[in-house]
Amino acid sequence: MTAPDPLKRGCLFLLDKPEGLTSHDVVERVRRATAVARIGHSGTLDPMATGLLLLCAGGAARLQGFFTLMDKTYEGVIRLGRATATYDRQGETVGPERDPSGVTAELVASASAAFRGEFLQSPPPYSAKKVGGRRFYEMARKGEAVPSLPKKVRVSRLDFGAPADGRLPFSIACSSGTYIRSIAHDLGEKLGCGAHLEALRRTRIGEFRVEDAVALERFEAMSPADRLAAPHAVPLSRVPFPFPRIQLASLEAWKIRRGQAVPARGIAAREGDWVALVGASDDMLALGQVSPMGDRGVALIKPRIVLG
Repeated sequence: MTAPDPLKRGCLFLLDKPEGLTSHDVVERVRRATAVARIGHSGTLDPMATGLLLLCAGGAARLQGFFTLMDKTYEGVIRLGRATATYDRQGETVGPERDPSGVTAELVASASAAFRGEFLQSPPPYSAKKVGGRRFYEMARKGEAVPSLPKKVRVSRLDFGAPADGRLPFSIACSSGTYIRSIAHDLGEKLGCGAHLEALRRTRIGEFRVEDAVALERFEAMSPADRLAAPHAVPLSRVPFPFPRIQLASLEAWKIRRGQAVPARGIAAREGDWVALVGASDDMLALGQVSPMGDRGVALIKPRIVLG
């Protein structure tokens, strides 16, 4: 089977990941369904988690890093009263289980204040984080001490429902690389009752929404044409990159395709800012970076990732 030309040029697939599969499992199944070998994803979801998985197929795989860095939103449930080794419901219990019935909305509001804005967060010991070429979970499974390695993360929104029967529903908007499991665990420590992540669903990556995604099994059953239909398939020309789009004349497009820089006027950008370069038919040609030339609004655009 030969992949359709739109897939060779590149597009994004919005998949709704089911529980029980790794993100890599989803990528492999989409590879088999589409016969496209070059597919990557823009942020891992644990097997327990469900929701939006953004796949970069064909030429779009070269842009994977841009989407990985986008902010993300989730909704889920924290289980109070029990801490686990993995910080989620699949791990073994750590320490005694406690009665969480005394946890009120007011106590949650006070304890959760530390998890809003920018703060340093340590990855869970059972995570894919690497140090010295070894993953944290490999060290943890062998009973070895896992280093802390805190990094700065940002939570722009963290809302909670009322705690009931030991369960605390929540929704969160955060920067890439934020571990929701760690927030659940650390919140349990601040509340003094222990806690773990019971359920998690990713609802948004940048401007991409889970409402526009398609279930994996349905995607696999679709015809090749239906797999490329909106809204779950997004061609490169329709990707909402968070930087300006510049349409090129035919000669400029010819130069960009060959890796040559082109001048442009009227660009209010700083050195190194990114721009999306499109051709006369609105096809995505490349992503480039700007280098201003003097103070007359003239800049040199250097192609960095040539796509078409």
